Amino acid sequence: MIIDRTHFRWGLATAVATVGVTWLYLANNDPEALEKVHLGVTLPAWFGPVPPLRESVGATPLGLIYGTVALIIFIFAALLGWRRNRSSWPLGRIQVWLKAHIWLTLFTIPLVLFHCGFTGGGTMTQFLLWLYAFVMVSGIWGLTLQHLVPRLMRNSLPEETIFEQIPYIRSQLVTRGEAIRQELMEELPDEATSTEDHHHAGGTATVASSHLVTVRPAIQFMDEEALPYLKSSKPRRFSLRESQVAENRFRTLKLQVPASVHGPIGQMQELCDEKRRLDLQSRLHYWLHGWLLVHAPASLLLVGLTIVHAILDAFLYA
Repeated sequence: MIIDRTHFRWGLATAVATVGVTWLYLANNDPEALEKVHLGVTLPAWFGPVPPLRESVGATPLGLIYGTVALIIFIFAALLGWRRNRSSWPLGRIQVWLKAHIWLTLFTIPLVLFHCGFTGGGTMTQFLLWLYAFVMVSGIWGLTLQHLVPRLMRNSLPEETIFEQIPYIRSQLVTRGEAIRQELMEELPDEATSTEDHHHAGGTATVASSHLVTVRPAIQFMDEEALPYLKSSKPRRFSLRESQVAENRFRTLKLQVPASVHGPIGQMQELCDEKRRLDLQSRLHYWLHGWLLVHAPASLLLVGLTIVHAILDAFLYA
């Protein structure tokens, strides 16, 4: 999802809510700081002593409220994948869910910090905080990619291919490349023969052999570089994956062979260019969606361990 002007109300509401929970936290834990700026307030008695007597801020009434709200948001955020698979259900527009997912999870940052009182606590609490930080960073990273990658794809891939069809198109490129190579082997001797027949009938074999020698660099290039590149699923080790390098390689090759071979070489170059575009699209697609492979499981683990953490604390402070 792209954050645009339609997110203004969500962002404003999140900012106001953050100011509100910050004000309550200071009023409950550091009332003198608010009194200095004439923003002090007397909290209801059920908030307990001000400041709290407990060393664990998370066990205070306000700390429990913050922790509970954060847990509810975690659960809601984890339900986004479930909601996507049920687009026909009357559960609200998916765009609203996405906006809520972004801004409510960002709102958990002050909730979590105020719940733990900016301290790590025990081993499990520290692990939860690190896991929470990982989930948030991976989510923000994914959101950043959703802003950058589509723009890069529009600029670099004027003709985007349906991602699921890329393997099939790659196989077609290999087939066409092998056909070009085969046609080059079959047609050139015939051309050599017809050319030499204008001079004398007895030397066709010699001239055909001569033509094969002159086009040998093209055949060798196709066998050793072009076709392996078209077949490779890991093109990083091939120099043809760099557009400028490939352009120079094909230009140099055309200088080494007769002009009659330039057509097949140009066709092979077009296949390599198409392969390069498909590889770039695949990489960008994995960048755009691959972060979910770590973000989604980590989010589910965070929800589960947070529930366990809440249950254990309920028994501990009961």
